[in-house]
Amino acid sequence: MARIAVFNQKGGVGKTTTTLNLAGLLARRGADPLVIDLDPQAHLTSVCGITVPRAEASIYGLYAHGAPLASLTCGTRNGWKLVPSHIELSKVDSQFGKGPAVLGRLAAALEREPAERPVLMDACPMLGVLSLGSVFAADGVIIPISTDYLAMKGALQMERTLKALEQVLKRRVPRRYLITRYDPRRRMSADIERQLRARYGDEVCATRIAENVSIAESPASSQDVFEHAPASRGARDYTELLDELMAGGFIRLAGREVRPAVRTAPPGARTALVAEKEAQARRGNAAGLKLVAMRRIGS
Repeated sequence: MARIAVFNQKGGVGKTTTTLNLAGLLARRGADPLVIDLDPQAHLTSVCGITVPRAEASIYGLYAHGAPLASLTCGTRNGWKLVPSHIELSKVDSQFGKGPAVLGRLAAALEREPAERPVLMDACPMLGVLSLGSVFAADGVIIPISTDYLAMKGALQMERTLKALEQVLKRRVPRRYLITRYDPRRRMSADIERQLRARYGDEVCATRIAENVSIAESPASSQDVFEHAPASRGARDYTELLDELMAGGFIRLAGREVRPAVRTAPPGARTALVAEKEAQARRGNAAGLKLVAMRRIGS
């Protein structure tokens, strides 16, 4: 599968950042990705340094006039193609309704694109034509979840949304939950990871995107993290993420062999579930030793 929607109903979880960096790495591997900015806030468009002269020159043109994606596509300095966004996208629901025709418009447009080209869609966090249309058009969905409890609520909302859509699509939408802004020094990070893995199992990516200053700084320079700081922890994390997604067949690139997975957990780290089990064992051992000592004293 090569058409991926990056979507979460909660903002600020790393959705645009993940789209930016996966696109940058795919381009470096010669995959020529097409990226579609479906968020009226147009953050991804702005990061790429693209100014849209009028709404019709953005993805809005597809919904307003049926413009083909090829006529809306811009080259970026990052080496990949972008269909930009515009603030007028916020009016799509009210102007064109939410019927099957408008919901399927993006999927129909992508059918006219080369089948071998990977497509990433930075979906709007609001539930409507833009976000639902991205899921309709996608082979799979990446759901970034930052390590805070409000983001956990967003994951539950996403699960309900996808289940509702699956009744219409007549298929289960493949998904991967991606833990972002992970900080091993924070107990909450481990708690969120443990809950996600307990609930969603193997659909949670083994790779975690750590809190990293290079990831945060790179958009300000209109760069992805690989251009901004190629030796950074953020660049390593996103490289490992793409390798994992390709090894598991979640992203398939035409004419490219899938590399075997070389790990099942983040390098140099144990999953939160394993850590919790070890902590329980240590507490049990400590309690047993204390009981033995008390018995010796009593005797």
